[in-house]
Amino acid sequence: MTKVTTAMLLAAGRGERMRPFTDTHPKPLAPLRGKTLIQHHVEKLANAGIQRVVINLAWLGHQIRDTLGDGAQFGVELLYSDEGATALETGGGIYKALPLLGANPFWVVSADLWTDFVFDQAERRLAETDLAHLIMVQNPDFNSKGDFNLQNGRVSEIDGERLTYASLALFRPELFAGCSAGRYSVVPLLKSAMQLGRVSGEVFAGRWFNIGTTAQLQEVDAFLRAGK
Repeated sequence: MTKVTTAMLLAAGRGERMRPFTDTHPKPLAPLRGKTLIQHHVEKLANAGIQRVVINLAWLGHQIRDTLGDGAQFGVELLYSDEGATALETGGGIYKALPLLGANPFWVVSADLWTDFVFDQAERRLAETDLAHLIMVQNPDFNSKGDFNLQNGRVSEIDGERLTYASLALFRPELFAGCSAGRYSVVPLLKSAMQLGRVSGEVFAGRWFNIGTTAQLQEVDAFLRAGK
């Protein structure tokens, strides 16, 4: 299997629920335990052996570029995919960044979360015939009905108990075959791949926090300061 050495951090969202901070800063630069939120991700990926991280930019994205630079301080190459004034959502954003991501599988991680998920040995997770491997978590309060069914390592939309997609995944570039430039979600692409039986998944039982509001950011900050 091909070793995964590339990742994409989704960082282009407007962050409406974290205003007024996001009126003047992109949400990934929110402070968390002495660092910016996105710096936690970059360091974790670098420590796992990821060599290149692509970050998509939109709202005030130049601040992220100015803060992180070329990645030399973290021991990783940072590249940027600038989407302009309006973010292209997950699907359109990843599609635009494909020339920077290369031909091999890559991690996709939302900058709107914090987790102690370990990215090591990623190459063991994605089978040669699969287009995606999704990390799933138990349903949080804000998504009590879940997203997808997971049985025997396969992700689908069949009836039954559902889990929440953690916004962590391994994707093959081929997932975007036939797509074109534009603004769209990656979810329809994943559902099409599920219908073909080409999406695997696993349950992650570690720490995972969605960070959509100032209160959620404060919750994670308190958790880290407590050293739990």
